Amino acid sequence: MRMTRFIAWLFAAACVVSGGVRTSAQVPVPFPGAGRGAAVVQTAPDLSAGVPLYPAAQFLETFDAGKGQQYHLYGTDAPFAEIVTYYKTTLKNSGRVIFQGPLMHQFDLGRFQEDAMAYPPSVVVKDYTWNGQTGYLHVAGSTSTRYKTIIQIVKPPER
Repeated sequence: MRMTRFIAWLFAAACVVSGGVRTSAQVPVPFPGAGRGAAVVQTAPDLSAGVPLYPAAQFLETFDAGKGQQYHLYGTDAPFAEIVTYYKTTLKNSGRVIFQGPLMHQFDLGRFQEDAMAYPPSVVVKDYTWNGQTGYLHVAGSTSTRYKTIIQIVKPPER
């Protein structure tokens, strides 16, 4: 009898220490966040201020670079070499190779002024098929598209 009471007492003490007998596991509840708004649709920027755009390039999106500048991304399925040749001819500038792998080529559009600019005004072409890659994945809403070559254009800040 004493042994039964002792076991019952141990069981009760164990329940108190462990927080009671649990019948089901707790399920985590996600933290309530701000409601999702409608997706912002970006329109292609006006590049008429002397910045040429490869004719088959598709506008992807714009990012803030700071100091009044923006990165404008365009995608195309044209080969990297074709895009580089287009900009060499159009800008009458040979540009320079930034990286060999993945291939990146930069064409300067003006002088970089550190106090007034976040990034040099330029056109940067990047090969997204390097080393067997399938291309740059751009997702807009529920649609995803891959582009072989990406063109990044940064204009000088507006004055």
